[in-house]
Amino acid sequence: MFGMFKNSLFGNTEETEYKLLSSETKDGVSFEVRRYDAAKFAAVSSEGRTFDQVTGELMRKLLMYIGGSNEQGEAMGTAAPIIVTVYPRNDGVFSRRLVVAIRIPTSYQQEPPTPTDSAIRIEERPGMTVYALQFGGFAGESEYRAEALRLTRTLGETAPFQRKQYFCCSYDPLRPYGRRNEVWFLQEEP
Repeated sequence: MFGMFKNSLFGNTEETEYKLLSSETKDGVSFEVRRYDAAKFAAVSSEGRTFDQVTGELMRKLLMYIGGSNEQGEAMGTAAPIIVTVYPRNDGVFSRRLVVAIRIPTSYQQEPPTPTDSAIRIEERPGMTVYALQFGGFAGESEYRAEALRLTRTLGETAPFQRKQYFCCSYDPLRPYGRRNEVWFLQEEP
């Protein structure tokens, strides 16, 4: 447990690299279009509980894994962002199904340590292009929903992005202030 806090508070955070395709402002709302490469992620899922009830618990599991709670005892450092995949209903409220994931740091991409927590799985995720909207503060379901609505309205009805899921990203969930959050919409590939 100490490794999780030591890595998060005192270690360097490896931020997932991306290629910036464009930076745009529409109706006073600034967003970016980014391309991320394929990578391995540690992920854990939940069904039946709300976003606000379960995300903290699932984030801690992943931070403990990269902090050294794995079969090899490897403290991998920290990586950002932590990505929560949500599945909104037609009314915008999140369903009670979500997936929380963190990118395995680069030096462990080839052979990630084996999780000791059976709920954690290692996934190979494909590359993706996203529309990203950044905002600050403590973010729960209502804040992510509000920012997702703002990005939806900014992009418009005809924008080519998936509407059945999106990503709620936290870059520094253990910081008491100055938090960076983002909403990502997955661009539909032609």
